[in-house]
Amino acid sequence: MDVVKRILNDKEGLDLNAFQWTRLPKNFILGNNRVEIVTNPHTDLWQRTYYHFRNDNAPVLQIKTCEKFFSFVVKTDFNDSHCRFDQCGIVMYLDSENWLKASVEFENEQFQHLGSVVTNNGYSDWATTEIDAKVKTMWYRLSRRENDFRVECSTDGNHWKQMRVCHVWEASEEISFGIYACSPEESSFRATFANMQICPCAWMPHDGQQPDEE
Repeated sequence: MDVVKRILNDKEGLDLNAFQWTRLPKNFILGNNRVEIVTNPHTDLWQRTYYHFRNDNAPVLQIKTCEKFFSFVVKTDFNDSHCRFDQCGIVMYLDSENWLKASVEFENEQFQHLGSVVTNNGYSDWATTEIDAKVKTMWYRLSRRENDFRVECSTDGNHWKQMRVCHVWEASEEISFGIYACSPEESSFRATFANMQICPCAWMPHDGQQPDEE
């Protein structure tokens, strides 16, 4: 049975043994609903678009599901980030050309970028906002409604702010989702993930404007 369906139906806890690595990090620790990842230098997820380069070597830890309606929550701790673009967060990685991610990326001692990237058919976008460099933890909630996804963030795990809504063309059936961390430049840092849970979809159906008539 689909592990996510079983969690939703039977209210089971999250079993990290159900997650699988796509590329291993430098070193890591798994246990008690907690993951620590030490990043390798020159690792990233990015495809084309303006910057003219492509990177597809970041470590990703994910679980698979065909469930169409659910939410995934995780708390990230990046106290150790110190070099430009050091990042950790949530991910839905289908293949090298179709994925999404959300994270806080280190910039300098004054500010960092809270943002998200959606990649469809090999082209990435980048939506960001600047936040204070003193912020060293962030919660994320990824919600799925079929091919559509909402990404939210929170500083306390209770009060959520929407970061974006997006459509992923290749996410019609089985998807993989979870966590990632990477260091695109000459850097390595320890990222910690905790309080992970899979729960009923927190993204309610749209009840506003009706679809246009065909």
